[in-house]
Amino acid sequence: MTIDNRIQVVLIDDDPHLRQALSQTLDLAGLKILSLAEAKGLAALLERDWPGVVVSDIRMPGMDGLELLTELHAQDPELPVLLITGHGDVPLAVQAMRAGAYDFPEKPFASDALLDSVRRALALRRLVQDNSSQQLAHRDHQQQSTRLVGQSTPMARLREQ
Repeated sequence: MTIDNRIQVVLIDDDPHLRQALSQTLDLAGLKILSLAEAKGLAALLERDWPGVVVSDIRMPGMDGLELLTELHAQDPELPVLLITGHGDVPLAVQAMRAGAYDFPEKPFASDALLDSVRRALALRRLVQDNSSQQLAHRDHQQQSTRLVGQSTPMARLREQ
């Protein structure tokens, strides 16, 4: 089983009330979301080029947000992961950003601020994926255009040169 490519945001928070409130905020903004109570096993559900973003609490029982970030970036280094926390401090924020977190909103945060960050992360994700697919198409085109087709004597000589 993998996560459907129509899902734009995976939201992970062990606090059911906050998870529900954030889910409603994202849903009302027109985003397709998957809401989870824990991070364990998420990496196995996401394909490398899944087109969405992950929003995760940083402090949770079992697998925390930093461990999740590390696991997700091991399989897809370009995946935007936003880590939210109610226990924000400068060293933790620095650690999260160095680990590759896209953003580090500290609770309590305005819904609009989270939405803005999620939308920017989604736009970046699309841009990176479009760029990757264009580079791949360009490489394929170059490989195809450098192949010499034909078996005639002039083509054989051209291949030798």
